[in-house]
Amino acid sequence: MLVRTHQSLTYAGARVALDAALAQGTALGGAFNVAVTDSTGGLLAFARMDGAFAVSGSIAQDKAWTVAGFGGIPTDVFYDAIAGEDAVREGIAQRGRVAAFGGGVPVLVDGVFVGAVGASGGSASQDKQVATAGADAVAA
Repeated sequence: MLVRTHQSLTYAGARVALDAALAQGTALGGAFNVAVTDSTGGLLAFARMDGAFAVSGSIAQDKAWTVAGFGGIPTDVFYDAIAGEDAVREGIAQRGRVAAFGGGVPVLVDGVFVGAVGASGGSASQDKQVATAGADAVAA
């Protein structure tokens, strides 16, 4: 096989994810940045809630990009995978965009990785809740 095709999230799908993630952020009473990418890590949609830290915007984008770049592995799972590997963990830390902490999740449709959602602005657990709400909205 010389060519392969793959499914990828559309802008319409990204908006569904973005809106659901923002609604979850509001429900948590926080101010979050949310980024949604396609399966290659290309940014499709982004929003910064009122009061969210500006610098967290790039962190949310990096979380989604990291998920896409590593084939759909959630960022907290990625961290757990490298936690015991000092050389790998320190090497990854030198890579500018890699975010190996909670808040980046894959978007799966019928078990197929089609995109990613990254959130930043709260604790790692809150960020993951916000991102997961977005991913789940597309999967539904």
